[in-house]
Amino acid sequence: MSDNPTSAAYLHGFSPVEQARLIKQARLLESTIFNSIDYTGVKQLLEVGSGVGAQTEILLRRFPDLRVSCVDLNDAQLEAARQNLAQMPWFENRYRLQQADATNLPFATREFDAAFLCWVLEHVPSPARVLNEVRRVLSPGSPVYITEVMNSSFFLDPYSPNVWRYWMAFNDFQYDNGGDPFVGAKLGNLLLAGGYREVQTEIKTVHFDNREPGRRKTMIAFWEELLLSAAEQLVQAGRVTQDVVDGMRREMNDVQNDPNAVFFYSFVQARATVY
Repeated sequence: MSDNPTSAAYLHGFSPVEQARLIKQARLLESTIFNSIDYTGVKQLLEVGSGVGAQTEILLRRFPDLRVSCVDLNDAQLEAARQNLAQMPWFENRYRLQQADATNLPFATREFDAAFLCWVLEHVPSPARVLNEVRRVLSPGSPVYITEVMNSSFFLDPYSPNVWRYWMAFNDFQYDNGGDPFVGAKLGNLLLAGGYREVQTEIKTVHFDNREPGRRKTMIAFWEELLLSAAEQLVQAGRVTQDVVDGMRREMNDVQNDPNAVFFYSFVQARATVY
C-alpha cells in the first residue's frame, strides 16, 4: 500500500522481481503461518492487502469452502494477482479482486464471516483505523487472523556488519515513512483497543542451523532477495551507500555458504473474534 496519502511508502516496490519474491515468500513460510489458522465453517472471507494473490492461493487451497474477497490499494499488485490466479482455473468463481483503501472498505456492515491480514499493518500509518474498518464489515462471531513482522528479532551468524547496517537503515526508513517494522508485538493492544475479543497471540519462529542445512541455505538466499528489494529506495534516500549494499550482498553470500551459519527470525500471529 503506497499510492495513497493515507498509506505509508511501500519499501519493496512493485517490480515483477518483487512480485515473484512475494509468491516465493508465501510458499516458503506457508507451513509456519498456517499451522494454527482454522477457517472451518467460514464462507465469506475478507483478505486485506492481498497483493499478488500469493496468500489467496493458499487460502483457497487449504479451505475449499471459502470464497475470498481480496482488496489491495495498488493496481499493479491486483493485476499481478489476476494473472497469477488465472493460472489456477479450479479456483474460478471463488475469489474477487478489488482496489480499495483498507481504512474505507467498499463493503456493507457485517458482510463477511472472517478476515485475514498478512504482512499488511507494517505498511500502513494507522493500523487502528484498518482494524476498526475490518471489524465493521465482519459479522458477530467472526474470526480474524493477523500475521505481522517483529523485525528486531532478526539474528544472523557469523556476524555481518554490513548486513546489520543495512537492516537498521531498512527498518528506520520504513518507520520514518509511516510504517512500523515492529507492529507484530503491538497486535494484542491494537485488537483490544479496536473492540475485538478473545485476543490471542503466538510467536512464530524461523530458526535454521546445522540441523537443516538445506533449508537454512534456502532461507538465507531468500532473505538476501528481501533485503535487496529495498536497495534502490534506500540508496536514493541516502540511508545506505552502494558500498554497504555490495558489502551486504557479499556477507549474505558468505553466511549462506558457511557450514555453521545460524538464521533466526520471529514474527507474531494474532487471533481474535468479533462480537
